[in-house]
Formats: sequence, structure tokens, C-alpha cells
Amino acid sequence: MTAPVLIVAAADDWPTDRVVVELENRGAEVFRMDTADFPQRLTLAGRIDQGHGWTGELTTDHRTVELSRVGAVYYRAPGAFRFPTGMSGPEERFAAAQARAGLGGVLSALDCRWVNHPTCMARAEYKPVQLAAARECGLRIPPTLITNQPNDVRTFAIQHGGAIICKPVASPVLIEDGQLKSVYTQRLTRSDLADLRGIDTTAHLFQAWVDKAHEVRLTVIGQRMLAAAIHAGSKAAHEDWRRDYGALTYTTTTVPEDVVVGMRRLMARLQLRYGAADFIVAPHGRWTFLEVNPCGQWDWIQEATGLPIVEAIADELQGVA
Repeated sequence: MTAPVLIVAAADDWPTDRVVVELENRGAEVFRMDTADFPQRLTLAGRIDQGHGWTGELTTDHRTVELSRVGAVYYRAPGAFRFPTGMSGPEERFAAAQARAGLGGVLSALDCRWVNHPTCMARAEYKPVQLAAARECGLRIPPTLITNQPNDVRTFAIQHGGAIICKPVASPVLIEDGQLKSVYTQRLTRSDLADLRGIDTTAHLFQAWVDKAHEVRLTVIGQRMLAAAIHAGSKAAHEDWRRDYGALTYTTTTVPEDVVVGMRRLMARLQLRYGAADFIVAPHGRWTFLEVNPCGQWDWIQEATGLPIVEAIADELQGVA
């Protein structure tokens, strides 16, 4: 019997549904869980002693998996722990810390194939870490400034002919007035540079504008690289393609050998088996690395291009070359 695959993801994450279906169609044993179900609908009994590594069970209302049998883990943005009603705020915070260290600690200790391990993901999500690693791995990166000093921004703009952009250092998503909102990449104008009030309130990321013919979403899974060229059909999408999905068209594309080599080095350095990397392709064809998201979305790219991303994820989880 093959080792089971443990899926740790939000219960309503439908791209993960596709991974589960693909694995089950191949005859794989799959145990899916969401940390939001712990401790009320998911239980843990983990044991370790001098003679054995971690053993024990994860159990839901419908199934159980033996921890020592798990052969691979697909980890993708699970939900927050949910505790019984009636607990005070301090009690919930204490319980969440215990759950994170207990359940999270036992899962993190599993010695198996991870796509991706949460500790590796946590470090890789820092853009400064990515950029430094990408540069050292031979990938071209845009000149970048991270600061909260307005004068530094003006100096940086002068150095690059006034053509700079601003974008979030961390997740571009926030909740305001109960609504989910995104902060997009913005090309700064002269009036923006004249009025930089608010820059000093937190860290901001600025980069030199890179002329582009199009952009590429490069999905890296193990040794496989699946590239989709993203063509902007509007001014807003040319500045940040996330601004106007309706104006986008997609084609599959090949990856230059130097980018293949650089990305393999980068993924190894960041200890990632999966990454959604974004590149700018200049009119003369040169690729510039922007970032790699260890939990980036992929389903819409597969739908638009036919690239076999879910199949490649399943292959990686099963150790298929």
C-alpha cells in the first residue's frame, strides 16, 4: 500500500479540491484537513519516545491517518484555529498558541516530502530575502529600495529618471469596512513624488520601472517549469496585470536556459518544491525576476492555458519524476 498524502488547506479552497481529485483518481490515499477544524472537529494524538519518531493519529468524524505512514504533505493556506464559544480573549490567544505549537509542531516534524514546508514558506515570503537570493542565483532583478524616508524615495527616483513604481512589501490584500481589497503596483507620477506624505508611517517597496513586452507567470513544481505569458490589453493591466483580469490574454511560452538554471538554484536555496514566480519580459526578450510566491494561485493559469499544473503537483507529491 502506498503512503498516504496529507492535505493541509482551507476547507473551501477549490484549487486544492482538484489536487485531491487528481490524487484519488490515481488511487492514492488522501487525508485532507483544515487547521480551522482543530480542536472541535479534528483531533491529534502524537507520541514520540526514545525508540520511535512521531507516531499517532489525526482523526476527523470520517477518517483517521497514522502520522508515521504519511509520505507527503501538501500545505496550502489552512484556516485559523476555532475554539469553543465562551472562552475569553486571553484564553483563546493562549489556546491558539498551544495549538500552533502542538498540532503545528507535530506536523512540521513529519519527515516526508513537503509541498511546501511551512517554515520554508514563511522565510521565502520575505521579498528582501527573495531578491537577495535571486540575485545570488544569477537572476536579473530590478533596482529596489525599501524605506520609510521620503527623501530616499526622491533620490531613488532621480537615479532612475523618475521612472519608479511602488508596491507592497508583504501581502497586497487587506480587509477594510468588511470588504476584501487589494493594493496594486503603482507607477509614480511627478505629483506623487512631490507629495510623499504617509511614506514615513511604515516600510514601502520601490523599484525601477522595467519596460515590458509582456509578463510571465512561471509555475515551478519540482524540476518542472510551466510558463504562461501574460499579455496586457489595457493601460491598467500593463502597469499591474492584477488590476484588469478581463483585459488579459495568455499564451504558453518557453523559458530561457539562464532563467531555468537560476530558478532551480533559487528554489533549492529557498527549499521550495512549488513556487509561482513572476517575471517581466523586455521588448528585446530579457527576463527580470520580480518575486516567487510559495503559495501562489495557479488554477486560473491552468484553465487559461491548459498547462498541466495540477498533474505536476500530484506528480511531485507522489515522487514521480
